[in-house]
Amino acid sequence: MEHDEYTCARAFAALAAAHARVTEDLGAALATCGLTINDYEVLVRLDGAPPPGLRVRDLAPAVRLTQPSLSRLLVRLAQQDLVTRTGDPDDRRGVLVALTPAGKAALDRAVPLQARIVRELLLDRLTAEEQDLLARALSRIGEK
Repeated sequence: MEHDEYTCARAFAALAAAHARVTEDLGAALATCGLTINDYEVLVRLDGAPPPGLRVRDLAPAVRLTQPSLSRLLVRLAQQDLVTRTGDPDDRRGVLVALTPAGKAALDRAVPLQARIVRELLLDRLTAEEQDLLARALSRIGEK
């Protein structure tokens, strides 16, 4: 299927508007838990990680932050006792990050809020077929 430049511009504008709406509402909801969207993304990634945690270099591509930004975020989360940062025994230059019980509790409070926002702003506005199509399309777009 061929797309003209106008169709591409409209698709991008729609995607940007949807992202802005979800990000704004999600940011406000997560703030009630004391989290930012980036905090939430890190905690979600760490929740699924096997012990002893994830290496920072493996976490960076998943959260789409630069190395310095991610390092500052992880220091802040560690100061809030939401994550631990330890040296990687297999690589002295590496750092492992793991979720603490307080981080898990914060995540447990935030997940229902995130789910509500996604349902209200995205999923409830789509048919089941459209939801499946959206998930498949965004998964493909998100791949490298």
